[in-house]
Amino acid sequence: MHQKSKEKFLILITFAIAMGFLESIVVVYLRELYYPNGFFFPLKLIPTHTYSIEIIREISTIVMLISIGFIAGKNRIQKFAFFLFVFGVWDIAYYLGLKLFLNWPASFLTWDLLFLIPIPWVGPVLAPVICSVGMILISLLFIRLNDNGATVKFELKELLIMTIGILIIFATYIHDYSVMIIKGGYLSGFFSLFENQQFRELSAQYVPEFYNWYLFFIGVILISVSVLMIYNSSLKQREES
Repeated sequence: MHQKSKEKFLILITFAIAMGFLESIVVVYLRELYYPNGFFFPLKLIPTHTYSIEIIREISTIVMLISIGFIAGKNRIQKFAFFLFVFGVWDIAYYLGLKLFLNWPASFLTWDLLFLIPIPWVGPVLAPVICSVGMILISLLFIRLNDNGATVKFELKELLIMTIGILIIFATYIHDYSVMIIKGGYLSGFFSLFENQQFRELSAQYVPEFYNWYLFFIGVILISVSVLMIYNSSLKQREES
């Protein structure tokens, strides 16, 4: 890896850790306000306007992470790789911050409300941590290939396998709320879901019990296979050129 890339990674690590700790501090304030007795399921529902603000905060966070990737990278693959790297470090730093400030989670298998867009994502803490470690490793691999003069390309087959893997993991996160929405007949009012009092009451009773690790690891394997295919094709192109 080139010296310039190492310097960029150092700066990005610093930024991502700082941002992750900032994110965890915001969550500390939220939990003090709404979950003073501890964060566990079933969750106490926050007011609708606060929920809307949380969605804006999540969108803003993703925009910031994408932006820093675009600023750091010179070409498309660098921009993508640096985004993956920052996202992965940020997410891990976020959980480290929560552990430091709140001594939470109790374990890697503690359930967490991961994300709110487009519907709540739920899963054990270990699942997003595995994804974050994977994102960091993929980013390092792509940058190393790029620095060594290899052209990193996503062919249709590789992109399809990776997308299927991502969607499978995504499905494991949103499964419970998706079932809740479809079975309850709330799909027609999807865009005003958390203004629906019946759905809010149903959510207030929800306690996650099962996470589909089998599907999760199928998704991880598919993504790993696609990355390996990209790696091999990149090396082959470099040798032929």
